[in-house]
Amino acid sequence: MNLYIMYLNLLSLLLIFFIPSKSYSDAPEIWQIGFQDPASPIMEGIINLHHDLMFFVCVISVFVTWMLFRTLWHFNSNQNYIPSSLTHGTLIEMVWTITPAFILLIIAIPSFSLLYAMDEIISPAVTIKTLGHQWYWSYEYSDYINDTGEFIEFDSYMIPEEDLLIGQLRLLEVDNRMIVPINTHIRVIVSAADVLHSWAVPSLGIKCDAIPGRLNQTSFFIKREGLYYGQCSEICGINHGFMPIVVEAISLNNYVTWISSKINE
Repeated sequence: MNLYIMYLNLLSLLLIFFIPSKSYSDAPEIWQIGFQDPASPIMEGIINLHHDLMFFVCVISVFVTWMLFRTLWHFNSNQNYIPSSLTHGTLIEMVWTITPAFILLIIAIPSFSLLYAMDEIISPAVTIKTLGHQWYWSYEYSDYINDTGEFIEFDSYMIPEEDLLIGQLRLLEVDNRMIVPINTHIRVIVSAADVLHSWAVPSLGIKCDAIPGRLNQTSFFIKREGLYYGQCSEICGINHGFMPIVVEAISLNNYVTWISSKINE
């Protein structure tokens, strides 16, 4: 039996490395140090800005490191027995003041553009209220009302490890997912019922604090179907790590079908 399992593991590794496939990382992976695959224009902008800034970081790091080693080498007492009496250099001080300021101006243009895009709420087609509890989330689709005058609302709890099915992710699966359509502007109104929480989904580039007695809002536009996993990103008590978020993006036709089924329940 152990040999059979080892054979299956080896075969799966070979398939992963040698058979080309297209898959997205919309949940954290083991030893992951980079971003999850973007699913919204905002997250694409965040990743692009990060990559652009890393260029400046690498150039500055190489230059500063070179300057430090050059200084240690040329100003060593074994290389120069008579120390220099120079204490100020007007030109070099102007250069190392103006150059960083110029670099910051270059960085500011895309940064402010991205910040404005993240804060802008384009006329939403769907509005969802998200309420954080200790330790689960509640969702309310306020745009839809059934025959009894009630909104579509439900609670979302983490699925215990012993109840997980094959392929489901530990500490990330929930019993009721937030269902949203793709290629649609969606607004999420976030608040909390007890303590501070934070509604965060990395693949969508969203992190919005849930504060009791206060309404915060954010928006997103999902470009592809899939499951997007997140977690509460504000320490909210003993079970802070056990209130995951799952956003399921589906086609508009399937979304209308799901809404209709919820209204008729």
